[in-house]
Amino acid sequence: MLNAVRSVVAYFLITVYILIAGPVALVIGGLLRWEGGMYALGHCGVWLALALAGIKYRVIGFDRVPSTSVVFCSNHESNVDPPVLFKVLHKRLRVLYKAELRRFPLMGIIFDVGGFVPVERGDRDKSLAAISRGAASLKSGNSFLIFPEGTRSRSGELLPFKKGGFIMALQAQVPVIPVAVSGGRASMRKGSAVVRPVKVTVRIGPPIATAGMTVDDRDTLIEHTRTAVRGLLDQGSVWKG
Repeated sequence: MLNAVRSVVAYFLITVYILIAGPVALVIGGLLRWEGGMYALGHCGVWLALALAGIKYRVIGFDRVPSTSVVFCSNHESNVDPPVLFKVLHKRLRVLYKAELRRFPLMGIIFDVGGFVPVERGDRDKSLAAISRGAASLKSGNSFLIFPEGTRSRSGELLPFKKGGFIMALQAQVPVIPVAVSGGRASMRKGSAVVRPVKVTVRIGPPIATAGMTVDDRDTLIEHTRTAVRGLLDQGSVWKG
C-alpha cells in the first residue's frame, strides 16, 4: 500500500513538473538556445522523479571517463536505467533513442532541442542518416548514451548488440565507455504501474579506443564492448542489506 501511495504522489508531482517545466524548456532551449538551462531543468526533473520514487544509486569508476567526447554503452534491464544514467553520466548527455518515443509530442520536441538523435530501425536510409548526425554531434564535442540491446532484457542476460551506435563512435573516432547498470529490475513488476524503491549500481569500465579503426572493425568493437559490459555486470551490486 505504501508503494502504491508513493507512486501516485510521484506520478502526480512529476506530471505537474513536466507541465510547468516542459514549455519553459522549449522557450529557453528552442528560442533562446540556452542549452545549459534546458539541461538543468531536465536534471532537476530526473532528480525529483528518482527521489519521489525512492530510487537510490551509486556510481563506481566515474574517474575513468575522459574529458573528451565519448559514447557510453550500457545494458538495459529496467525503466529506471535511462533516468539514472542521464543523471549520473554527463551534465549534457545526448541519447541515441528509438524513434517510436516520438509518439509523445512534447517529448519529441524536447529531445530535438536537446540534441538527442532518433533512429528508425525499420528504415535503413533514415537510420544511417541519424548515425551520421550523431557522429557529427560527437565531433563537435558532445557525448552520447546508447542502449545497444535495443530493448530491455527481461531475463537480465545481455541481448545481442545492434551496430548503429558503434558505427557512430567509429565515424567520430571517439572512445566507447562500457557501462553496467543493475538493481533496477525490481522497481516495476510486469503489468504494474507501482514503482518500488530500489538501489541501483552503475559501474563504468575503462574507455575502449576507436582511433585508427574503421567501420569495417565494428564487429570487433562490439565484441570487445559486450565482453566488457558483461564483466562489469558479473561484479554484481555494491549495496548491502
